Amino acid sequence: MITISHVYKSFDTEQVLNDLSLTINEGTVLGLVGENGCGKTTLLHLLNDSLKLDKGEILYNEQPLHNNPDIKKDILLVSDDAFYHHNETLNSLKQFYATFYPDLNDEVFMQYIKQFKLDLKKPVKNFSKGMKRQAMLAIACAVAPKYLFLDEAFDGLDPVKKVEMKAAINALIIENKTTVIIASHNLRELEDICDQYCILHEGKLLEAGNLLEDESQIHKIQLAFNKEVTQKDFNDLNLLDFKASGKVIHLIVKGEQKEIERKIKGLQPILFEILPVNLEELFIYSVRKEKQENDQ
Repeated sequence: MITISHVYKSFDTEQVLNDLSLTINEGTVLGLVGENGCGKTTLLHLLNDSLKLDKGEILYNEQPLHNNPDIKKDILLVSDDAFYHHNETLNSLKQFYATFYPDLNDEVFMQYIKQFKLDLKKPVKNFSKGMKRQAMLAIACAVAPKYLFLDEAFDGLDPVKKVEMKAAINALIIENKTTVIIASHNLRELEDICDQYCILHEGKLLEAGNLLEDESQIHKIQLAFNKEVTQKDFNDLNLLDFKASGKVIHLIVKGEQKEIERKIKGLQPILFEILPVNLEELFIYSVRKEKQENDQ
């Protein structure tokens, strides 16, 4: 379990993370989402101890991370722009990582290199962005860390390669019970692989939870009435968003579906339709509500 407690991080005068607290259970696949500049990448580097905290604490199974080699050997961070030496080949890059992760499995590495059709002797700098992603994931699968942190894991990949990458990550989770955190600006890429989510907004934790459970608590509702209604008619609901176009109403409501249906049907709509909500919409409505509350 990873415990993040009251973490602060700034660069010069810019506060990037502000009193962030979060618990991540073992075996979780956490989608770390937020607008650009919200602190996603900074948090991953703090979790890897490649950046130092200004204030707060990060614990792995109640053990401090900083200056703790026993924990660090179980962590692998794949950055958005992974480090490699000039003219370094994929084979020498693998050997470089093997010096830090001596249990790196060559057989697993070669399995994924063949699957991804990568050239071991080709300089990594000549790889496409998507090929670099695949190369680093092949190394990650060969390392099989307890904690794997991926920054924009699927950026630059075509649909087929995305499926292959997600299958590799799932295999790592199933076989090694790896805890995975994936930071991404493309929320649709996370929905079919993550079971938990964390929304960062302006360096603060806006919302976190179980993806399936929380999506089932957010409802997109379309209504029509043969009378005029206003937002005040829905004050007893937990509204995240309200839009009216004549007598047609669009709502985003948080809560139990049966209770929401009971309250809305009391207003006698002539049309009542509930539509599914995805992670991207959950993020949009959560951020929008936060901004509205701050403006009040």
